Amino acid sequence: MTGGLTPQAAAAAQTAAALMNRRQFAQARAILAPLARDWPFQPELQFLLGAACREVGDAVAAEAALRAALDADPRHQRAALDLARLMSSQGRPSDLLEATCFAAGADRPHEALLGERARALLALGRDDEAVALRRRAVALHPGKAGPLHNLAATQSDAGLGEDAERSARAALSLGDTPETWLVLARALQSQNRFDEAETAFAEATRRRPDYVSALQDHAQLVWMRTGNLEAALAVVDRAVPPDATGWPLRILRARLMQSAGDTAGAYAAVMRDAPEGDVGALTLAAQLALTLDPGVALKHALAASALAPDDRAVERALVEAHLAVGQPGAALEAMAEPLRRTPFDQGFVASQWTAWRLLGDPRAATLYDYASVVSAGMIDIPDGWASLPDYLHDLGAALRGLHGLTAHPIGQSLRHGAQTSASLLRSEAPAVRAFPKAIEAAVRRHLAFIGTGDDILRSRNTGDYRIRSMWSVRLSPGGFHTSHVHPDGWLSSACYIETPDVADDQDPEGWLKFGEPGGPTTPGLVAEYHVQPKPGLLALFPSYMWHGTVPFSRGRRMTIAFDLVPA
Repeated sequence: MTGGLTPQAAAAAQTAAALMNRRQFAQARAILAPLARDWPFQPELQFLLGAACREVGDAVAAEAALRAALDADPRHQRAALDLARLMSSQGRPSDLLEATCFAAGADRPHEALLGERARALLALGRDDEAVALRRRAVALHPGKAGPLHNLAATQSDAGLGEDAERSARAALSLGDTPETWLVLARALQSQNRFDEAETAFAEATRRRPDYVSALQDHAQLVWMRTGNLEAALAVVDRAVPPDATGWPLRILRARLMQSAGDTAGAYAAVMRDAPEGDVGALTLAAQLALTLDPGVALKHALAASALAPDDRAVERALVEAHLAVGQPGAALEAMAEPLRRTPFDQGFVASQWTAWRLLGDPRAATLYDYASVVSAGMIDIPDGWASLPDYLHDLGAALRGLHGLTAHPIGQSLRHGAQTSASLLRSEAPAVRAFPKAIEAAVRRHLAFIGTGDDILRSRNTGDYRIRSMWSVRLSPGGFHTSHVHPDGWLSSACYIETPDVADDQDPEGWLKFGEPGGPTTPGLVAEYHVQPKPGLLALFPSYMWHGTVPFSRGRRMTIAFDLVPA
């Protein structure tokens, strides 16, 4: 670290390093900042300064110093890893990949750096590249369980359930860990092998009884299979008694209760013996209180913000609370910095629109100009089918074979319905495999329809696209989607495979609705635009647009939904 420095500068750098080892980051930064300024091409100095700045919460200065370290040494592994972690925490996968490409090209890059890049690739929908990176790590570290575990997890995230199962079992043969049992369970669940998945979840928690991620996924699977809240809670209680005081377990129970519709009970569970000054507790309390008492929600959100002003979940909770109590100006102020950091954050863009609409700001009508950004048209008949009804019949039959669950996932917009476990992009069913071709012409017409421009939607229109994710939803009578946005998309969709008879009525039961915010507002805001569903219809719209479904009284509805990103 001290090569090329004067003896005085080298001694100061050693002092700063010792301070960092004692976690005295502010004092270390005070020493490192002038050193880094005087010695800009010393990568270790810049790296240490970046690490100190990150630890004291100065993300801007941390990024500048870490970039300077990589300018001085593009293959500096620790600087690249720290910068990758910083950008990952800010939701900047494209920047992460660009900033760390040289370091990742080293003969033996840091395994954790490859992991950060794999996660960034997954976030961008570049699943095959992410899997390839994980395979590279396995090749660099043969015979080690960790890289195989990470490969299995990435394969699972990429919808490669069978591959993930094989990799997880290979990892378990080298090292028996609860984390790998969890990955195996998820891989089995994605193949609709639910009994085996439950067994694997139980193996994970047998090895670690308070393993919250495994308990959550196991309880969620039981909930989705049965729709029975007590059965889902029993999964948690069998592993850890109901009177256990572990805060993560209390959060898990609260989220299960909220998903089952008992928001008041969930809030009471959170507030009972909540740790004083705990950011997670305050944030969850704010989210739960939104529909119960917006004023109380705002108090919780403000308290959380005072403790962790740059935390993404805290920022969202604060914005939502300001909108709920009728303070759109304060909401805009609270989301200004998050939007500056990540201007394409679909959730904050939707909240910004909500605030504009509450204020009567004309920018709301421009952003949600339904006539120019929403389209609805019929899909094509793919090769191998004589008519669209024939294709939809076979597609519906294939999808019914993939729908093995009863209730909605935890924390999603779906109500009184179920969602497929596996990504449809990996399905071997001929009708499902033909679907991307059936929608291609409609998608390309939509890209031409919205055109190009300098706004957040059209500025990303390259004229080409990639399907980021694809799944199917089946709604029962009384089913609907609460208003929501798709955080990982650019364009989102709803393609109707089967629709209830009521969808033919003038009463908009079962219709797709736009413009009703996903959280409470003061005053309340209603939907502004509707699309009437019919079999074979594909609706396309910006992922930042609030959308939901009007409940319907009889029949069933089955759709395919997918998110698109620019290619």
